[in-house]
Amino acid sequence: MPALRALAAAVFLAHPAWADTATETAERAAADLREAIATLDQAEGARNRIAALTQTIRAYELGLTALREGLRSSAIREDEIRASFEAQRDTIGQLLAAMAAMEAAPGPLVLLHPDGPEAAARTGMILTSVQPALEAEAAKLRADLQEIARMRALQVSAHSALQEGLSAAQAARTALSQAVQDRTDLPQRFLEDPEELQALVANAETLEGFARGVARLQSDIGPPMEDFASAEGTLPLPVVGTLLRRAGEADAAGIVRPGMLIATRPAALVTTPWPATIRYRGPLLDYGNVMIVEPAAGYLLVLAGLATVYGETGDVLDAGAPVGLMGGDETALAQGAGAERPETLYIELRRDAEPIDPAPWFEQTREE
Repeated sequence: MPALRALAAAVFLAHPAWADTATETAERAAADLREAIATLDQAEGARNRIAALTQTIRAYELGLTALREGLRSSAIREDEIRASFEAQRDTIGQLLAAMAAMEAAPGPLVLLHPDGPEAAARTGMILTSVQPALEAEAAKLRADLQEIARMRALQVSAHSALQEGLSAAQAARTALSQAVQDRTDLPQRFLEDPEELQALVANAETLEGFARGVARLQSDIGPPMEDFASAEGTLPLPVVGTLLRRAGEADAAGIVRPGMLIATRPAALVTTPWPATIRYRGPLLDYGNVMIVEPAAGYLLVLAGLATVYGETGDVLDAGAPVGLMGGDETALAQGAGAERPETLYIELRRDAEPIDPAPWFEQTREE
């Protein structure tokens, strides 16, 4: 019996309870995603459709990210539970057999110990001390099995939410593109691309040279609306994503660039993190579509790699205004496909035409 008691204690300690399981996290993320989907539907009739659609598309993207991370953590947790079951199969079998024997044994027979009443009393005391630990471990095993069942149900529910969200997000992006195209109340610095800018585009050989040329053009940005320099370290990233490469880090080809690279999901929405004037938007070299905005006199924010760009040169944008969409097909992503091929947004920040490290300016990429 001492061996059985030690066995029960060892098994119990091998299965610590999670105060907040990965399944609960994923379930909350699924609920948040469904709430964002509902908001997408409501945004279509909002008075300020562009702002409403932008906010709800971003909420959907954040909810999608949280749900997929939750599902990934949930899958890891399920593997851990199953591996624990497999590793302790014999131990668990002994545990269940002991409990079954204790439940099946009639109470009076326990007293009929071959060594007499004193041995029977000791046996009863040992069983009494072991039983709570056995019952506690049985409850933990039952909870683990219930958690696996919740994970399976969550996977079915999440697949439905992802499909529903894909349809809602695609409709919202279409509505956003149309709303931007129909916009007529946006202040503008000038009505068409300056001839100097058109010449820069025609003669551009590198993004570096083009950005320097744009910095030299007369901006006529007007008085600054807010102190951009004081915003260092507080800006949100223009897109929901993760840092892939910092400024000055060589890529696979050994090329070093002064900006940072953000991995994004397909069709992710790109916004301006600060009130700004569009200085250039459109295709450039092999960067896809490029958006260059001026958040303050002397500063340029370069966003390269977009599939779609919104607005016209000279548009004055509020913080958080949409400036475009990333490329890629999110259908496979919404269907729960395992492998993801991320899109990449290149971000460069220039002050007085010279590139500076953009990472410290954004809350998500600054280093403490």
